[in-house]
Amino acid sequence: MKPEVLQLSPILIPQIRERLEQLFVMRPYYQQADKAAYLKEHGANIRGVVTGGHTGITREVLAQLPRVEVVAVNGVGTDAVDLAYCRDLGIRVTATIGALTDDVADLAIGLLIAACRGLCTSDRYVRTGQWQHSATPLAPLPLARQFSGMRIGIVGLGRVGRAVATRAAAFGCPISYTDLQAIDGVDYRYVADLTELARDSDALILAAAADGGKAIVDAHVLEALGPEGYLVNVARGKLVNEDDLVAALQAGRIAGAALDVFVDEPRVPEVLFGNEQVVLQPHRASATVQTRTRMGEMVIASLVDTFAGRKPSGCVTR
Repeated sequence: MKPEVLQLSPILIPQIRERLEQLFVMRPYYQQADKAAYLKEHGANIRGVVTGGHTGITREVLAQLPRVEVVAVNGVGTDAVDLAYCRDLGIRVTATIGALTDDVADLAIGLLIAACRGLCTSDRYVRTGQWQHSATPLAPLPLARQFSGMRIGIVGLGRVGRAVATRAAAFGCPISYTDLQAIDGVDYRYVADLTELARDSDALILAAAADGGKAIVDAHVLEALGPEGYLVNVARGKLVNEDDLVAALQAGRIAGAALDVFVDEPRVPEVLFGNEQVVLQPHRASATVQTRTRMGEMVIASLVDTFAGRKPSGCVTR
């Protein structure tokens, strides 16, 4: 008899979906119109849960799964899962730690280059026919900001932060960082105070783990970043006070921002839509076939290991 697994969010990679169906009885909770009735019918037999970092799982749903052994998060964020509650019940929670690192770091650099060089604005300039019909080619487009050699400040020098640093250093960028404490074995300059790091940086890149975190980038930090500084966020939207960011952009107190994450996704402050100094992405730093396949494989491994009595890798409820 195959273990029954409750699926709270879709899996986009076909071969991962097929593998899940081969190994388990998948119960697609996310597709159900009457979720309460579905849980009443199947909850007692569920041994595993597959969910996304943004979706997580509530206590109310977990309480209706008396046999559940593992919650496998298809992502690195676990702030939408009550870890303490799961520990108390002996439920293992796993995340796809490490699978996203390269893609997230790639996007961070891509976003910063896009913001500095005005790539999205220039793309629209061509697509809308303005270039073709302009009497003075390129006249409406301001000169861009060179990326190579920018002073980069990284907030959080974990896996993603270090990968961002490696990429930025290849462009000749001096690297500084802040974290809970200085990290042994790295050559980058440690700055304990975030405001000081912003003041000493041309671009501030947020790569910090944010489970349980709160807004750390506010008006004071943005003022320190200054009118020639850029903010990049590929971590969590809640690390930034969005009202302060909008005000800083509107007043020209910073040069621009590049954002993959927001406080209340998918709702984005509409005032940002018409701002050419902002590059926006719909929280898709990990959205490549390669990374989503690795993530799916890790989810499968978490379920298989748990049901076989082994502690899965990526377990965050040690």
